[in-house]
Amino acid sequence: MLSGAFSTLGRYWKPLIGMALTLFGAATLVVILALVVAASAVATHWDELTSDSPGSPDAAELVPLGIAFGVLMIIGVIVYLLASAVVQAAVPVVLQEAVLGRPIRFGTVWSRAWSRVWSIIGTVFLTGLIAIIPMALFMTAIAGLTIYTVSLGDEDGVVPLIVIGLIGTLLVAPVAVWLWVRFSLAPTIVVFENQRPVAALRRSAQLVRGSWWRVFGVGLLAYALASMIGYTIQMPFQMVGLLPGMFDPADMDADASGGELIALFGGLMLLSFISQLIAQLFTAIFPPLVVGLLYVDRRMRAENLGPVLAEAAGATLPEQYGPPPAAHI
Repeated sequence: MLSGAFSTLGRYWKPLIGMALTLFGAATLVVILALVVAASAVATHWDELTSDSPGSPDAAELVPLGIAFGVLMIIGVIVYLLASAVVQAAVPVVLQEAVLGRPIRFGTVWSRAWSRVWSIIGTVFLTGLIAIIPMALFMTAIAGLTIYTVSLGDEDGVVPLIVIGLIGTLLVAPVAVWLWVRFSLAPTIVVFENQRPVAALRRSAQLVRGSWWRVFGVGLLAYALASMIGYTIQMPFQMVGLLPGMFDPADMDADASGGELIALFGGLMLLSFISQLIAQLFTAIFPPLVVGLLYVDRRMRAENLGPVLAEAAGATLPEQYGPPPAAHI
């Protein structure tokens, strides 16, 4: 699976990296612009808080800062959620052609991925909701019992409840993981089979049945490998900010203005955004690519998809593209 994912990434890096770079780059640009606008809007208010009042500011004076930060967070979550959903839809679109060894253009990837993006969002939301429900119900029950015990004045009874909560969490967490793996193929199914979220979840459960541990192990390895490579990419950028003389707060006045703070830490924040963007290109592409190959593999094993792919590849495969990745699964 990992070899097939790297092979597909190397062969189709232009549409995969191009799509991810375009989307996450645009999302990062939107967040940076929103950050600049928010910082400019509250810079004067920040200067007034730090210069006029020697003591701690009142809660009412912090309201504009809280509003600016909240709006910035909402914008960031929305744009990155949308970008991630389109990328997660684009990976199976590319893989759909990769298993047949056929080329695909950026415009085709974009149009087909965008047409399935809302189903992808719905599928991911339902999967997370289903996986979280057991944990949420258990934690709600423990919290309710704890509040009831405290209201009765029995403080000694809180400690056993906390212990029960910790033990129960360890017992319920595997159920959440089991459900998550059971439905992990659903986003790929949404694209490959044009299914709606609920139908994709049922289809994923059907394909994973009998091969849960294999899907879990390969998926876990893919996410762990992507996280390690992403952290390795970010590390050099983080080390630049630690170099002597870079972004040294000692060079600032004691009563630095908001503009001076932005000028000092703007470079560090820019490096952080760039490193996050580069790392995200790999972490957003590689795990869905492995999961997509797992989907193809499960269909080949359970539904004899191999001859169909081989026949389609033989009928459509140009010589210059070589054997399709499906032949190596």
